[in-house]
Amino acid sequence: MGSLDKSVPEKLAPPLDATAEQPPLFDGTTKLYTCYTCPFAQRVWITRNFKGLQDEIKLVPLILQNRPAWYPEKVYPPNKVPSLEHNGKITGESLDLIRYLESNFQGPSLLPKDPAKKEFAEELLSYTDKFNGTVFAAFKGDQAKEAGPAFDHLENALHKFDDGPFFLGNEFSLVDIAYIPFVERFSIFLAEVFKYDITAGRQKLAAWIEEVNKIGAYKQTKTDPKELVEFYKKRFLA
Repeated sequence: MGSLDKSVPEKLAPPLDATAEQPPLFDGTTKLYTCYTCPFAQRVWITRNFKGLQDEIKLVPLILQNRPAWYPEKVYPPNKVPSLEHNGKITGESLDLIRYLESNFQGPSLLPKDPAKKEFAEELLSYTDKFNGTVFAAFKGDQAKEAGPAFDHLENALHKFDDGPFFLGNEFSLVDIAYIPFVERFSIFLAEVFKYDITAGRQKLAAWIEEVNKIGAYKQTKTDPKELVEFYKKRFLA
């Protein structure tokens, strides 16, 4: 449950732009290269917070629109966030990294022991890209008709285990963490721009969003709704 949340309030460092000096590489500090507004990076940020790793994993926030040249040249050639510097190597890809934190660091477990829940977790994690792609594509079309089935898929998934409000029932897990950054953005943008409420007729989805919003590890990573709407308008509707 969310009560296992080990996060503490944190003063966030200002993000680095193209003029910023590179922090020392492989100096023994574990670093999460991130962007405060990126939903993929947010997955790893939430996981770090929930597991109580805020002292152990240092955030290195970047301004993606004006990112430092040293990032692709010396740190992570794919030039995307998130990436993690740990044990003398850099790895990326948000779904791989949330599993990596789960396997390699202390803190409350974010994957279930129960075999049925484990199997369902894998199924839902493998659906995330399709979910995101479907909804992003719907921004340019008929939102309710095109994005509706993706949100119905989540609503149905939330009916699978009735011992709690999360995807795996009473256990907040990597599955919730994988979806919430995107659901957060889709909910804000679709309501604001298209007057489409993703929770209408989807009680479980509404309850899930409400429960996740009680978790401190997530709350401190949320994006500014106004900035998000402006950014998505430029990106998808220009």
